[in-house]
Amino acid sequence: CRFFGLMIAAPCSTVIYSTYGPKAVVVLMAALPASIVPLIYGLKETKNVPVASTKEQCAEIYQTVCSRAVWQPMGFVYLYNVLQVGNAAWKQFLKTVLGFTSNQLNALLIAAYVLLWLGIMAYKKFFINWSWRSVYVTTTLLNGIFSALQILLIKGITFGLSPFIFALGDDAFADFIGGIQFLPTTIMMVHLCPSGSEGASYAMFTTMSNSAYTLASAFSTLLLGVWDVSKEVMERGELTGMVNLTALTTCIQVSGVLFVGLLPRTKDDLSNLHADPMSGSKIGGVFFFFFFCFW
Repeated sequence: CRFFGLMIAAPCSTVIYSTYGPKAVVVLMAALPASIVPLIYGLKETKNVPVASTKEQCAEIYQTVCSRAVWQPMGFVYLYNVLQVGNAAWKQFLKTVLGFTSNQLNALLIAAYVLLWLGIMAYKKFFINWSWRSVYVTTTLLNGIFSALQILLIKGITFGLSPFIFALGDDAFADFIGGIQFLPTTIMMVHLCPSGSEGASYAMFTTMSNSAYTLASAFSTLLLGVWDVSKEVMERGELTGMVNLTALTTCIQVSGVLFVGLLPRTKDDLSNLHADPMSGSKIGGVFFFFFFCFW
């Protein structure tokens, strides 16, 4: 529902922005969430349910993360996501060098959301029986190919296609691949949650995953200083830095496949990790909490 909503909201917001300006978008962003508040009273709530104390819940969660079935796959998720370092100068390149308009950039965003949702549907229809490792290896290599195609666009090699269509394929299909990867990770996290602390555990797992993306974004910004990819340099037609930066970020993204051995193949493999000799080790739990708290 979340990604279907994004797919619908993106073109609607683009039309509203183009027709009525940014003020209308801001007003809707404030009014629509507020309109949902009265519906809260229609939700069914079970009251007076016995709830474990905070101390007991924390102890249960700590025992959970000490299990190898938790810290090993979540370690993979964190390492993989933190390596998804993008080219932070890419949008500036599209606007400055290729002359993309705001509508064209919004069209890229719309296509990305559509293909993100289609990627999730594709996993449910075609890849649900694939092992998680196969999904990640295949999609990571495909993502590397599409990222490398950006170098061709920088050099002006588009095989007769317009730069917009070529960029649409590069950017949008990367989100399609991300959609395919989304469900295996979510399924794995759901199976890691202990009974009785499902909400807190799932929130912790997703926070760890999302924090890795935030760190990857910070790394993307830091890499801007390696080569000069400023707007002024692009306007002079000096694009060597863009080529080098794109090649570097592509290699970093693909390197995530080196850690795929940490990922269980299936749900059955995930269950088998509970019986592993390293399961219950405090070492795994300590490392998990270290990354969760400080990264």
